[in-house]
Amino acid sequence: MSLSNLGLFRSLRTGKRNKQFVVIGLGRFGRAVCMTLHELGHEVLGVDSDERRVSQILTDQIASHAIQLDSTDPHALKEAGIFEFETAIVAIGNYIQESVITTLNLKEANVPMVVAKASSDLHGKVLKRVGADHVVFPEHEMGCNLARSLTRPGILDRFELDPNHSIVEVVVPAEFDGKSILELDLRSRYGLNVLAIIKGDQYNVNPNPSLRLEKGTLMVVIGENKGIDQLPV
Repeated sequence: MSLSNLGLFRSLRTGKRNKQFVVIGLGRFGRAVCMTLHELGHEVLGVDSDERRVSQILTDQIASHAIQLDSTDPHALKEAGIFEFETAIVAIGNYIQESVITTLNLKEANVPMVVAKASSDLHGKVLKRVGADHVVFPEHEMGCNLARSLTRPGILDRFELDPNHSIVEVVVPAEFDGKSILELDLRSRYGLNVLAIIKGDQYNVNPNPSLRLEKGTLMVVIGENKGIDQLPV
């Protein structure tokens, strides 16, 4: 189970297969979004003002289509049919003016869902002001995840629900070996609930409280960060 992309991709779920997405900005972040959506079976249009990036996307076959245009020009966006997409991802994180204008163009044209990458808190606030439906901070999230992985190696993955609550995938510590979920009473001791137990490729979702845990297997829990941080290593 990988939780690392939930912050972005939870905003893109609709339950429909082959949904159409447009990704504007084909740097490292934009390429990663294109590739992931394409691999999930969706139709993806990549957009960038740099012809080399557009050509590379097509060569690597990580998007259904790719075109070169200036996304700050609303007429160019309209002519290319960008405003017809239900979901647009603005991945122009390092060029704040272009990022904000592009987001504004999309929302003024009533694109239903616009997800925008921000490079700073101020950038994020401006994107929200011009109508971005969801703002992501990938560099910040990566830095936080790295710091946590270095200090809490038993936590393999984390998705922050809000500043105080997360879902984490954690290695079952030796202290929990042979004990049932009911015996451990994680809710009272740590304020945590067990969502799933993972053993190899087998997922036990919403496990029975009588299930005994095994050291080295994985469990997915949800709850307060302070409780997660108190789990034994």
